[in-house]
Amino acid sequence: MSRPVVGRRAVIAAGAAALSLPARAQGAYPERPVKFVVPFPPGQAADTFGRLMAERLSALWKQQVVVENKGGGAGIPAMEGVKAAAPDGYTLAVGSSGTLGINPGLHAGKLPYDAVNDFAPCSNIFLVPLLITAHPSLPVATLAELIALAKKEPGQLGYGSPGVGSSQHLAMELFKHTAGVDIRNIPYKGSGPAVSDLLGGHIKLMMDSVTSALPHVREGRIKAIAVTTAKRVPQLPDVPAIAETLAGFDAAGWAGVVAPSRTPRAIVEKISADMRAQIALPEVQRRIIELGGIPDPGTPEQYHAFIKAEVAKWTEVVRISGARVD
Repeated sequence: MSRPVVGRRAVIAAGAAALSLPARAQGAYPERPVKFVVPFPPGQAADTFGRLMAERLSALWKQQVVVENKGGGAGIPAMEGVKAAAPDGYTLAVGSSGTLGINPGLHAGKLPYDAVNDFAPCSNIFLVPLLITAHPSLPVATLAELIALAKKEPGQLGYGSPGVGSSQHLAMELFKHTAGVDIRNIPYKGSGPAVSDLLGGHIKLMMDSVTSALPHVREGRIKAIAVTTAKRVPQLPDVPAIAETLAGFDAAGWAGVVAPSRTPRAIVEKISADMRAQIALPEVQRRIIELGGIPDPGTPEQYHAFIKAEVAKWTEVVRISGARVD
């Protein structure tokens, strides 16, 4: 009995069908828990907002989104780990202005990941406005008065920052460069000790996040001089933006979700769409604002362009400031 002749096209079609079976069997993403790697200890802004997003996506996906904090090393080990993770959408990073925007310039030639090309951006979550604050004893009430005082006494004023290379430090250096003033950086090991010295009057000036400074401003323990975002923020509507005095000034902390670079496009787009849908909800918007942030979702293309622009901006600020880390 002769065998039936199978045509070449039929063989190819059968092979393609067989190859597609596992993909069909996998079902819709996600089918198991997803991990959010946060490159900072609990309590920092990226952790706070990352947990909010993890909670919302857990409910939407009916799969737990687990937050794993991997602090230390300026977030570099954590981001390197996500870069090397399986590109399947189950290990994601809450990348930030520090790990994705500042590190490329601050650790130029030594960074084990490429912030622009080693990750697939899904969506940003929020911006954290920064704020120039002053002790009540400093004789300034406006940004123009601060600039005038700094020009009158070059190098005499000092400002506290959470440390060299922090977004607060570099935002203040950008302000100094733009305003043409000389104000000394007084680096601390974290925001907490710097705020304590500002409240005690040991330092007179500080660049801080709105999240951290807001309670003290509302209690009248420190003065809010200006916010660093392009426009005023809802938490402090009466406090002007630096851009109202220095046109074009715009700086903020931020964080969003990125996946390893080879993650399938369909998964990246689903994560992005679901994040954007959650961030658009009024209750989520209110919560982000209550926590001191500004909702800032975007498509993968928008977030990728944003990261690229932030790398360029902060690399230039590092250069003009001469910021160095050991």
